[in-house]
Amino acid sequence: MKDKRQMKNLININDEHLKELENEAIFVMREVAAQFEKKVLLFSGGKDSIVLVHLARKAFWPARIPFTLMHIDTGHNFEETLKFRDDLAKEFDAELIVKKVQDSIDNGRVVEEQGVNASRNKAQSITLLDAIEELNIDVAIGGGRRDEEKARAKERFFSHRNEFGQWDPKNQRPELWNIFNGRKHPGEHFRVFPISNWTELDVWQYILNENIKLPNLYYTHKRKIFKRNGIYLAWAPFMQLKPTEKVFETDVRCRTIGDITCTGVTLSKADSLEEIISEIAATRITERGGRYDDKRSEAAMEDRKKEGYF
Repeated sequence: MKDKRQMKNLININDEHLKELENEAIFVMREVAAQFEKKVLLFSGGKDSIVLVHLARKAFWPARIPFTLMHIDTGHNFEETLKFRDDLAKEFDAELIVKKVQDSIDNGRVVEEQGVNASRNKAQSITLLDAIEELNIDVAIGGGRRDEEKARAKERFFSHRNEFGQWDPKNQRPELWNIFNGRKHPGEHFRVFPISNWTELDVWQYILNENIKLPNLYYTHKRKIFKRNGIYLAWAPFMQLKPTEKVFETDVRCRTIGDITCTGVTLSKADSLEEIISEIAATRITERGGRYDDKRSEAAMEDRKKEGYF
């Protein structure tokens, strides 16, 4: 009985807190719509970008979302994510642009990594920057949150990028009293993160409150996986295994979704939003603690962001 009461209290969300976060995110999105011309919302099919689309719909209802959805496709994405992406774009009557890392490789813009640890995740930066230049994009909205990782914690709502698409954490503009400075020189652009102040738990509680649909990857399902350096990774036919690594099938779910080669999965029995929230509230492992690409160095995320990563 005690456990049931605790779960009930956990799910009984502080509506005022979530409403403040929602209002803040909507305010930021409206500022983006007012200050910039060529606007895209970076959409990966993950929970944070899905929440962004939901917030954008609320911010501008009954008008259409004034942002084009843009997905940087590594070619190594989960099929479930791609289907969800296409279905959501149709449901929301939103324009969708897909830029492929494979095209960057074919055009000689990116050299594909080789070996058992090969990943196209880092290569997304080049594809994204090329798309921004090609389409004259002056702002890209993303679902980054400050609680995800120490480099993310340095990010402002309006994150200035120079003419090379690079991020300088020491050269960001103050945002006093929620006044956002979107002025830029030709060739520069901004990344904007409306849910910067949300936590992972906030996101899940909001998804529950708003009854937002998600890909089934977030719920417990059977999948072939293997273990590498303490992290469980989903297995795909294009992935190389070390001699000591064995593929097996078990119940897992994803906490964060990206390129298959670096998306860690969690052993879990949580197949409902309530159970996921309880699981996250009890864990001591961060959301990106299972992202294999973050293990490459102590400053892996910050290095990638300086090069133009999301």
